[in-house]
Amino acid sequence: MARSSSTAEATPVTADAQPDGAVARPLRADAQRNRSALIAAARTLFTERGSEASLEEIARRAGVGVGTLYRHFPSRQDLIEAVYVEEVEALCRSAEDFAGGSSWDALVRWFDRFVDYVATKKALLEELVATIGQDAPVFRACHEAIFAAGRPLLDRAKRDGVVRPEVEFIDVIRMVSGVTMIRNADPADIRRVLAMALDGLRYRPTGST
Repeated sequence: MARSSSTAEATPVTADAQPDGAVARPLRADAQRNRSALIAAARTLFTERGSEASLEEIARRAGVGVGTLYRHFPSRQDLIEAVYVEEVEALCRSAEDFAGGSSWDALVRWFDRFVDYVATKKALLEELVATIGQDAPVFRACHEAIFAAGRPLLDRAKRDGVVRPEVEFIDVIRMVSGVTMIRNADPADIRRVLAMALDGLRYRPTGST
């Protein structure tokens, strides 16, 4: 897929391991719909209920039988990892979607989308770390993909003179991640605080108000 010059081309993250020499077959349209429905249902239920969400409940929410779920995701870990990877890939794709606007709007909209990613990650992280460990390759691949997608948005805003030149991408990630960790705050409050925090990145010449 061709990408805008304002964003870096990133290799899609994949959670589907294949045996040596095997080639993954493309899914039929109905199978792809079922897989997408399962991932969407799992994302919602894991975010709502965390580890209490059952695979049977996820299958019901997706409108498929539990056997269909197990054909796509043989274990709970497989499903959780697929949800996490899909959320990362959606976040990365959104950088291209937002690149058509001004550099400041693109940056703000992408970090607003980052808040949704963090919410999903928080819901999945405990189980993921417990089963595959915090140093698993999927985490490193997702970290690299996020930086490859988001850093060009910040670089563009700095080139346009709308963000302070000393700001580094890791600084913004840490700041936004901290905002998302505010306890007992509803999503509207999180986004209000995020908007104020991001406004602090703006370049303001000496003497301006």
